[in-house]
Amino acid sequence: MAEVVRMPKLSDTMEEGVVAAWNKKVGDKVESGEVLAEIETDKATMDFESFDEGTLLHIGVQEGESAPVNAILAILGEEGEDISEILEQEEAGGGVEDSSSEEESSKAEESKGSDQKDEKQKAAPQPAKKPEEKKETPKTSSGRIKASPLAKKLAEDKGINLEDVEGSGEGGRIVKRDIDEFKPQSSSSAQSAAALGEESYREENVTQMRKTIAKRLSESKFTAPHFYLTVEIDMDPLIAARKELNKHDDIKVSFNDFVVKAASVALTKHPYVNASWQGDTIRFNDHVHVGVAVAVDEGLLVPVVRFANQKGLSQISSDVRDFAAKARDKKLQPSDWEGNTFTISNLGMFGIEEFTAIINPPDSCILAVGGINQKPVVKNGEVVPGNTMKVTLSCDHRVVDGVKGAEFLNTFKSMLENPVMMLV
Repeated sequence: MAEVVRMPKLSDTMEEGVVAAWNKKVGDKVESGEVLAEIETDKATMDFESFDEGTLLHIGVQEGESAPVNAILAILGEEGEDISEILEQEEAGGGVEDSSSEEESSKAEESKGSDQKDEKQKAAPQPAKKPEEKKETPKTSSGRIKASPLAKKLAEDKGINLEDVEGSGEGGRIVKRDIDEFKPQSSSSAQSAAALGEESYREENVTQMRKTIAKRLSESKFTAPHFYLTVEIDMDPLIAARKELNKHDDIKVSFNDFVVKAASVALTKHPYVNASWQGDTIRFNDHVHVGVAVAVDEGLLVPVVRFANQKGLSQISSDVRDFAAKARDKKLQPSDWEGNTFTISNLGMFGIEEFTAIINPPDSCILAVGGINQKPVVKNGEVVPGNTMKVTLSCDHRVVDGVKGAEFLNTFKSMLENPVMMLV
């Protein structure tokens, strides 16, 4: 009997997924545990393994297309098995719009009419393109270029138009080596875009990650009443402590590692800051999981340093470095980004002196960390050179009042100004 494979929910925030690539085609045998497709979520591109076995009878979401969670992704069954009833039931029940069913079954007059239109469009030459001697770039039925997720990312990073690349993969699919070996040639379109005084622009489809960022942060900003508290911290003691620590070959810690450690210790003393609004209740977390914002091309990811208050500086440093590398390679797993109780966003390394951040749900607070600045400061009644850093705590007023937020910041400040306190 045919089994319906549905779009999986691969993260807690995932509402729809994009099929980055199919590893099987209709008619192929599929074994249980085999990677059926690559699914792009709002956080990463992940391999999707089949739980069932059989022949791939139907693909419900073509490469490059998106579908909501639980939509028909594929149908597995015995070779030659009739699946028209399954598709009709899904359509009658308001199920996912099946882009490939147009080619596999004729259901209604409307569907036939749209098929004829598609055929005419496919047969007609593309007037916008000038005739060239290179092969036409292979595309999916939806008109998207066939390319692996890594090839797409590399092309975007290098500013390469995939239309200009000839794929060497299966079925003409563009893969990493095609991007690495691509040599751009001057073209009339490139010269036109570079023409002086000529207006131009380009539009890109919104990625799953950007959609999720837009939705979650809009909800946070418009539902959580934010207020902000800023303190300036004397960083001279911490600079000296870090210099001593990093003299050892086996220890290399950053200022951000100290920030994570200081915040995690301070959170154990201020439960309201390590809490979240649940509607009818406030959840106070006894554990401390610190989310560290990492910038990637598509937006922000927030991998979580778990039980940060129980870890040493070197372990925190190792965790953060590993997460940053995995985030940029889109290899983070759901367990890496779920469960934060507090978040830190650090833009100091980009020369930002001070900023405010939007709270990362479900946290009640987020700490925005600026850069270290050398400036004249007053110490013991004298003006001397000093190094200071500003941090701003964004608070959800439903959970944290001004005094509680200020108390947390004072504890955090004292930790950085007296680094030995982190070890107590």
